[in-house]
Amino acid sequence: MPSPTDLSGLFAPLRIGQLVLPNRFVMPGMQRGFTRDGIPLPELAEYYARRAAGGVGLIIGESAAVDHCSATAQPIAARLTHKTRDGWARCIEAVHEAGGHMLLQLWHEGALRKDDDGLTLSPSGLGYAGFVHGRAASTVELGELRDAFVASALIAQRTGADGVEVHAAHGYLLDQFLWGATNGRQDGYGGPDIANRARLPAEIVAAIRHACGPDFLISFRFSQWKEHDYAARIAATPDELRILVTILRDAGVDLLHASTRRFWTPEWSDSRLSLAGWTRCLSGLPTITVGSVGLDRDVMESFTCEGEANPALASSLAKLADRFARGEFDLVSIGRSLISDPDWVAKVRDGAFDAIRPFRKSDIASLGWAG
Repeated sequence: MPSPTDLSGLFAPLRIGQLVLPNRFVMPGMQRGFTRDGIPLPELAEYYARRAAGGVGLIIGESAAVDHCSATAQPIAARLTHKTRDGWARCIEAVHEAGGHMLLQLWHEGALRKDDDGLTLSPSGLGYAGFVHGRAASTVELGELRDAFVASALIAQRTGADGVEVHAAHGYLLDQFLWGATNGRQDGYGGPDIANRARLPAEIVAAIRHACGPDFLISFRFSQWKEHDYAARIAATPDELRILVTILRDAGVDLLHASTRRFWTPEWSDSRLSLAGWTRCLSGLPTITVGSVGLDRDVMESFTCEGEANPALASSLAKLADRFARGEFDLVSIGRSLISDPDWVAKVRDGAFDAIRPFRKSDIASLGWAG
């Protein structure tokens, strides 16, 4: 395979606050299925450590439900509670010993929670347009949810995690607050003004910062697209995105993780900048790009398409190197490719492209991956 454009910049270290990452590669949160009663099994620690040993500088743990009864009803979902602390500590220790750093991801399903048992909460009782499920959280419950995120962040800190990532993407609870289609609240926590829709996520970030101190890294993952609506927008314009990322920055976010289906797609038609590019430009914060790096189909297509999914590796990496050189992002998340090949980063570093194991749909099925 021909060598892509120079990738050496992606192997330079990066300091974010007190944390120094050895390179710019991140493994994003992806469910493995290696849990029991919400507790990470030893296999999960081994899985993460193997990717860190394979060159990934920053591992983000799979979505872990915060310590609230409404967070999830998934039987295989990870949780971040006092009961699961030792399992997460084992994961973090294994990653550190392998030379990597690790964040734990704080997650709440909101109205996408499958059971409607009276516990499902969301901004307005909507999972997405036309999907009424559960009920709108009361003002008191908003405070309880905020406290639950903080409690789980403190548990993460006590396990030795380098920080947390607040999951506000892909249609889950905090994304439902950010999205106008699912947040019609009129109490200052919703409505047409994105500043109001960002209020609860920002309060959660500020509360975590206050509780965990200035040196605990806080990442914030968000997306425009949802699994049920690829055309969705939480920020309809660059100005709305500026308002959002400024609020998050002022609340205490250190790192923004801009989730897209394809990292090279322009966010608005009058500019070549991706969502990550706009985010970095408007916030001034370190930013992670993500979306089909080295692959020729996006994450949702991976559930249905058979065969190998990375014949376009060289051209994809060339695009990645070009956008990195232009300053569009600081870090890049590699998801599916790391499922298939734990040494993906090391092989890219060494130019061993022909040795990379291609991603296949069966790799997802074999792990019970849910994204």
